Amino acid sequence: LRGLQLDMKAGALSRLKVAETVLSDYYARIVIDPQGRINLQQLLRQPAEASTRASAMPANPAPAKADQAATAVATSTPAATPAAKPATTTAPAAPTAQQPRLEFGPINFVNGQVDFADHFIRPNYSARLSELSGSLGGFSNQQLKPGQAPELAALSLRGKVEGQASLELDGRINPLAQPLALDIRAQVDDLDLPPLSPYSIKYAGHGIERGKLGMTVRYQIAPDGQLQASNQILLKQLNFSERVEGSEAPNLPIRLAVALLADRNGVIDLNLPISGSINDPQFRVGAIVWRMMLNLIGKAVTAPFALIAQALGGSAEDFRQIDFAPGRSELDAAARSRLEQVAQAMAQRPALRLTLAGQSDLERERRAYQQAQLQQRLLQEKQRQLERRGQGSEALAPPTAAESAELLAAVYRRADIPKPRNLVGLAKTLPATEMEALLLASIPVDADRMRELALARAGAVRDALTRLGVDHERLYLLAPTGPAQAATDGTPWQAGVMLGLKTE
Repeated sequence: LRGLQLDMKAGALSRLKVAETVLSDYYARIVIDPQGRINLQQLLRQPAEASTRASAMPANPAPAKADQAATAVATSTPAATPAAKPATTTAPAAPTAQQPRLEFGPINFVNGQVDFADHFIRPNYSARLSELSGSLGGFSNQQLKPGQAPELAALSLRGKVEGQASLELDGRINPLAQPLALDIRAQVDDLDLPPLSPYSIKYAGHGIERGKLGMTVRYQIAPDGQLQASNQILLKQLNFSERVEGSEAPNLPIRLAVALLADRNGVIDLNLPISGSINDPQFRVGAIVWRMMLNLIGKAVTAPFALIAQALGGSAEDFRQIDFAPGRSELDAAARSRLEQVAQAMAQRPALRLTLAGQSDLERERRAYQQAQLQQRLLQEKQRQLERRGQGSEALAPPTAAESAELLAAVYRRADIPKPRNLVGLAKTLPATEMEALLLASIPVDADRMRELALARAGAVRDALTRLGVDHERLYLLAPTGPAQAATDGTPWQAGVMLGLKTE
């Protein structure tokens, strides 16, 4: 300590000034006890404790001046109040004229070490910060202007976490400012995640087998207690263990969530913004971060394809179903476009596997299925006629309106169905509408054909994804689902293929 000045008035501290401070090879031990209290909260004597001690002293004591100064610093400094209470309590009032004047010049930190232990978590977690060096600019508890908060000091700190991950801390803070105000940015790179298993077991029910963490956070607290924070989290090659037996955490598909969130390089990039008031006793930053993480995991259960769609470009569209026209198994342009995005997502997430479950419904699709089968017969008749004339039929177009009447008559003539006949037993010439009605009535529709339709739809989706580059070993056809029910939100039922996601 250089330039130390201490002024006392009537046995109480009136002014303390330190021109410069250098902490070399310093050490601190931070412990969270089983009740969730931090040991540093007990560092300074609380005012109530000082009052009790003073009342127990004999009348007219004559302590040494050094003891007087120590007692005055412990009981009179405004720093004692926030140190003795959690940071979430109501912000104290600004310093008044009766409070001591505290001034500190620049503080330099050289090669420090901080050991952290959390006994609140089971199993316990511990971490070591080392090689902590940097500086904090000068600060005081004095207001520049009446009603204005004290000026913040520049902070810069560099170090290591567990001896290998880099730590950088920059920003502005004033330890004596009341109410609390700060603007801090911190960055950690290349931190091994397995030691954080106690936290993942508590909140997610799974330990961490492998992975590294990179994190950039910025926390801003205004004098009114409003917090604005951003948490940019980068997780590399994250791999969870099997669920820990007896864990009280929600049973969520943690591995599926990792596969959904990770890109093709196994990197998960998350941005978790936080806002709120630190004056709210229920406000806990750590709990909010974990809750946001768990919400992402929960979304893997309720809307996994919406999560993928958001990652691909922020669209809210859900890709969990590929729609088909009733009675048909051909993909239209909209379905092909959607499958292109699904293939893109699969390419970026190699750990995912896709299940395909075709859907059909006998009652809802009976008429449409018969219409589709009749159109197929017309197309086949057109192809037969082109081949008979020696014309190519490689790019066969659907019949035009003008062609349909002629093709319908040809199909009717060739059809082995009961037909109205004249007096001599020849088939009558009928209008197109009557021929069409007889042909449609002759097309059988039953549960087996609906099952074949559902399988054909799933096969069409599988083949399209394979052509788009998705490995066929990552695609699984499921048995067709039973008769579909109307959507619960009141929207009409839509024929299609339901997509599902799973991991290896």
